[in-house]
Amino acid sequence: MEGAKKLPPNLSEDELQEQVVRAKEGTLQWLQSVRHSDIGYVPSEHYTEGFSAMRLPATYNAVQCLSLLGALDDIAGKDALSKWVLSHMNEVGVFRLRGIDSNEFYKRADPVETQNYIDFHVTNYSLGALEALGVEDAFRNSFLQPYLDREYLNLWLAHRDLDDPWLEGNNIVNLASFLFLNRQKQEEESNMALRLLLDWHQREINRGTGFWGNNQEDGGEALLHAMCGGVHNYHLYHKLGVVIPGFKKAFDYCLHRKPNVVSACIDVDTIDILVHGVLLYNQDASRIEVRNWMTQMLGALLSIQNHDGGFPDQFEGIRRFDGWIEGYTEPQGISNCFATWFRWIGIAMLSEALWPVWMAWNFRKMIGIGYLCKEPYGS
Repeated sequence: MEGAKKLPPNLSEDELQEQVVRAKEGTLQWLQSVRHSDIGYVPSEHYTEGFSAMRLPATYNAVQCLSLLGALDDIAGKDALSKWVLSHMNEVGVFRLRGIDSNEFYKRADPVETQNYIDFHVTNYSLGALEALGVEDAFRNSFLQPYLDREYLNLWLAHRDLDDPWLEGNNIVNLASFLFLNRQKQEEESNMALRLLLDWHQREINRGTGFWGNNQEDGGEALLHAMCGGVHNYHLYHKLGVVIPGFKKAFDYCLHRKPNVVSACIDVDTIDILVHGVLLYNQDASRIEVRNWMTQMLGALLSIQNHDGGFPDQFEGIRRFDGWIEGYTEPQGISNCFATWFRWIGIAMLSEALWPVWMAWNFRKMIGIGYLCKEPYGS
């Protein structure tokens, strides 16, 4: 729901920085509370052993949050933790949640599309956690081979559903992330596939909005979902150093959204576009309108930190693992690893744009949420 939380009182930039430091201390304490013995994390205080599959996503979220905050070196048992995450990888290189039948997931009517969506998501973020833990060459590329065939990839792209650009943005950024990793193993094939991906984006983008997806001209939910998908697609452009057609339209759309807390996903997507606009597209962070939005949103994010030090996703209803229809649920409003990491991505990105030399943040190097590109290439 738009504007679920009202803006907190305006704070000075010194006060905001002080709050960020205190918030970090609280989160580090909370993350200790959800460590599961020496191996893995649990998603929240609501976790029960009957849903042990949730320990993998909880762990890759917690590890990447700790890495972002520069605190990963301080945790114990990193080698055991790395081996435990690696144990979820199958023979073709895909990471999967243990003990869940594929029929329990639903993202598309086609079960193959559903399984591929879940596999891509879990694999990309498991690899991100292993990268943060210092595991080299964890990526195995057998599952990627079909996407290195020109005909297969063109057919896959032709089947992307632009009525659901948010879902497809996730599919595409995860595939692109694997292709960038695969450059070290199959450079020529990977570069060919990346060029096909980029060409598809150039053809399909709506230059009037800067996003992908149908029915955006009507505004409302269709345009919002296009934005939430587009931020994922943009990472391909950022990593390749290619200017995004219509990016100014996308930047202005995000800037004119109220700097209110809505959900962990929507908020970080909006922030990602605005911060990359400042860092890559010469959108002036000192401009009053931009700086006011960023400081107000930063204050809003800090204001929703729970007393235990973690962060919530939303404030009403239930939260579940994406696509696991009859699986693990927990009440919204409580601290969980997913939301805590996503909220800190937003806080860190805003801090980086507002005060570039103030604090060292360890952003994700692989593309996907948590990735930040700092090398300007557009105007």
